Amino acid sequence: MNVGDVQDLLERLNNLLRMEARTFGLKYGLLPVQIEALTYLTRCNRYSDTPQAVTEYLGLTKGTVSQSLKILEHKGFLKKHQDTKDKRITHLTPTAKGRKLIEQSFPAKSLKAALAKMKSLPVGNLEESLRTLLREMQYINSRNTFAACHTCRFNEQHPNGYVCGLTKEPLSDREIQLICREHEYPS
Repeated sequence: MNVGDVQDLLERLNNLLRMEARTFGLKYGLLPVQIEALTYLTRCNRYSDTPQAVTEYLGLTKGTVSQSLKILEHKGFLKKHQDTKDKRITHLTPTAKGRKLIEQSFPAKSLKAALAKMKSLPVGNLEESLRTLLREMQYINSRNTFAACHTCRFNEQHPNGYVCGLTKEPLSDREIQLICREHEYPS
């Protein structure tokens, strides 16, 4: 395996996905970063729907994310609200309009079509390989893993349902499928 070739391929795939997002977003006056932020917010849990979490997830500056969130709110794709327990925390919730927009753009149509044509390569192997690559690069770069709650070491299954072992709060079946910024893979 040539690592340079792998990086070139990953960068080219990322560029194609961004071009598709850019083309889609232009119809609504949105940039790819705004589509990415909104996509994240439709897929994250209640512990991860803050401006700080969006900033960490996207790996961008606080200012860039702040401006993107203002635009999304102004265009009616996003609502902000204060935490009921801690008024210093702002939560971000995609509106129905925002969720509908992301349903139309994610996953990318070209990616779905290309994967459908890859009959010779089991897609599950590709997904697992990419997930492992992402996890290793996140560890090497000391980044939060931002993954689904059900894969987290803190996720606990009890007779009455799921509980976050970190917060000790109950989690619904839907919530354990969502992205969490506090996520840690089991050792």
